[in-house]
Amino acid sequence: MESSKIDHPVTDLIQQRRSSRAYAHEHIEQEKINSLFEAARWAPSSMNEQPWTYIYATKSQSEMWNKLFDALNEGNQIWAKDAPLLVLSLARKKFQRNDRTNHTALYDMGAANAFLSLQATELGLNVHQMGGFDGSKVRNDFNVGDEYEIGVIMAIGYPGDPSQLPANLKQRESAPRVRRKLQEFVMNKSF
Repeated sequence: MESSKIDHPVTDLIQQRRSSRAYAHEHIEQEKINSLFEAARWAPSSMNEQPWTYIYATKSQSEMWNKLFDALNEGNQIWAKDAPLLVLSLARKKFQRNDRTNHTALYDMGAANAFLSLQATELGLNVHQMGGFDGSKVRNDFNVGDEYEIGVIMAIGYPGDPSQLPANLKQRESAPRVRRKLQEFVMNKSF
C-alpha cells in the first residue's frame, strides 16, 4: 500500500525535498556550493571517520563536468544536461586510524549525501542522485583508487520548467511523491 501524503509530522525540508529532473539555466553561487559540502561535513559517521569524499564540477569547468556527464547512462543524460553542478560521492573503504574495513562507509556517505540534499532544499536547489552511470569510467577518468567505493553522481541546480522535459519525464515530474506506508517497513517485533 502506497501513500502520497505525509502521515506524521516531519520537518518542512523533508516535505519540500524532491528529486526533480528539470533545471533552470542558472549557475549556482560558490557560497551555496560551499554550504552544501559544509552540511555534508556535519553528518554523523561511525567513529567520526567521515569517510566521504566529493568530486564536483560546475558547467563552467567544462572538462571535469563533461567527464562526469559522459559517465551517466543515456537515460540520465537526457535531463542532467541542464544541471549546472555535478557531484560524485565516494566512500573510503577502510578506517584511517587502523586500516581496518569500515563496514559502515557507504551508510555514512549516504548520510552525508542526505544532509547535502536537505541543505540544497533549504537553499532553493534541487538534488537528483543517480546510480545510473559507468563506475569504471568514473574510476578511470578521475583516477579513483581501489580504496574508495563509488557512491552516486548528483545533479544539482535551481528547479527549472518541467515542460522542457520529454513527455515521459514531464509526467513523472508532476506525479505525486509516493512512499510505502510505515507498517510495510517498520516493525516492533521479530521477523
